[in-house]
Amino acid sequence: MRPDTKLPKVGTTIFTVMSQLAAEHGAVNLGQGFPDFPVPPRLVDALTRAMQAGHNQYAPMTGIPALRQAIAAKTERCYGWRPDADTEITVTSGATEAIFNAIHAVVRAGEEVIVLDPCYDCYEPAIELAGATAVHVPLDPATFAPDWDAVRAAITPKTRMLMVNSPHNPSGAMFTAADMQALQDILRGTDIVLLSDEVYEHIVFDGARHESALLYPDLRERSFVISSFGKTYHCTGWKLGYAIAPPALSAEFRKVHQYNVFCSFTPSQHAFAEMIMQEPEHHEQLGAFYQDKRDRFRAQLAATRLKPLPVPGGYFQLVDYSAVSDLPDLEFARWLTVEHGVTGIPLSPFYASAPAGQRLLRLCFAKNEDTVNRAIERLSKL
Repeated sequence: MRPDTKLPKVGTTIFTVMSQLAAEHGAVNLGQGFPDFPVPPRLVDALTRAMQAGHNQYAPMTGIPALRQAIAAKTERCYGWRPDADTEITVTSGATEAIFNAIHAVVRAGEEVIVLDPCYDCYEPAIELAGATAVHVPLDPATFAPDWDAVRAAITPKTRMLMVNSPHNPSGAMFTAADMQALQDILRGTDIVLLSDEVYEHIVFDGARHESALLYPDLRERSFVISSFGKTYHCTGWKLGYAIAPPALSAEFRKVHQYNVFCSFTPSQHAFAEMIMQEPEHHEQLGAFYQDKRDRFRAQLAATRLKPLPVPGGYFQLVDYSAVSDLPDLEFARWLTVEHGVTGIPLSPFYASAPAGQRLLRLCFAKNEDTVNRAIERLSKL
């Protein structure tokens, strides 16, 4: 019997496809967004101690109290507002689980969710599994800034949620205070829920402020704000994140979470609780750490025919490859991997409909210097 698929447009993610291709051809993998440098030593030591101390069984469904209190304290330091650790913070198995939970907590069959293209590839499948429809509103293809008039025009009586992401994956673009004001104006007087994907919240450059939805009372009262420990602490494989939302939204979120994974990796929760409170300088200095990597990578790209776009935040560099090839991005990414030994991520999988003639590739600079040097050596020969 051949089962009908619930996700007819979904195949293997582009990240898995390109990483497998990189492994097959011995390419330098600047595609999938994972660091190849060590996790902070304090965090590893704390994880070991937690396991040795016997913290290896189920955690409370919402997360261990010490971690939720640590998240509340960090949020207050960063954004001047302290969420209630018991009713407004839920620890999850990564940001992807949190995004899935938030959508399924409030979005019903037949409703609509607005997403801003290009967007991360887990958004639409979660919307479709809820029986809802993703409404794609394109960002500016040159700057990746939002067109708020287009967002407003996309709202219908069926609109239940608006999903935003800043710093943005794949472009690194960031919302400004004016963007947040426009967002408030658009949502005021509606029942639309905001999902704010802020997993790169601490990776911002050039003295800019991360404009979190938590900074704006009108927004945080209607928002799920999602973050990720994996991005902040160089341990994407630990799969731990969290959602901050008002009590009523958190209550619905937890209904999904408890029957999805119930609870998340217990010893790492103890480790992160310790790390946040005892070494806050890690997340406070993360922007400077990655800005050095960004600036070095961009300087090295000058020796290639790839044109780097601006990167206000995050750890991805978009490059325009039109001086190298006229191939569409999927074909170019495969050619670059197979023929020249460097792997990036094409942008078209982030779109419902990519702009015609766009020739952009996403490269990750969250890498050791040796990894980047080997990639640049190969790219300089294009």
